[in-house]
Amino acid sequence: MKGKVNFKPGTMIYPLPAVLVGCGASEEDYNLITVAWTGILCTNPPVCYISIRPERHSYGLIKKYGEFTINLTTQALAKATDWCGVKSGRDYDKFKECGLQAAAGEEVKAPIVVESPLSLECKVRQSLPLGSHEVFIADIANIQADEKYMDPETGKFDLARSGLLVYAHGNYYETGKAIGRFGWSVQKKKRKTSKRSPKGRNEESLA
Repeated sequence: MKGKVNFKPGTMIYPLPAVLVGCGASEEDYNLITVAWTGILCTNPPVCYISIRPERHSYGLIKKYGEFTINLTTQALAKATDWCGVKSGRDYDKFKECGLQAAAGEEVKAPIVVESPLSLECKVRQSLPLGSHEVFIADIANIQADEKYMDPETGKFDLARSGLLVYAHGNYYETGKAIGRFGWSVQKKKRKTSKRSPKGRNEESLA
């Protein structure tokens, strides 16, 4: 087909969330790992996944304790997110090195990143070795949200204001402006109430 170039099979589904995964069960072994292979698998019950290479330090901690947290990242956390993906927890205290604050989860012992706008506390239900990576499938046991993104009038959580970070083909990007809401493409347009002009013509427009 003209206009297309074929590549060998690869992992080119982008963009993806660049998240900080917290693991460990005490301050002595708290660790962070940057993960882009992550997402939601099921709504009810809420189930998510992360995919990690077995040689990573965090892999052993998650296998040992069966818990982890997924912490969404922002433009302000971009440098820490990249650093935690390059350096090993065997050699560094990543929370300390990146100036991040750790706090124990409400339902898991694994740490959340306090600076994250949204942290998901996860309990592993099963894992699947696939080759280079092992997938951890987990139940979302609790979510902690930064109250500064709560709208005091509506009580809704406005995550869009946080400047979320995403990963695409080796680069990090800050999410931009919204172009529509879910379902907007099929939403019926509302008709405004007909108004009669002084000249007697009907003036009607679509909202």
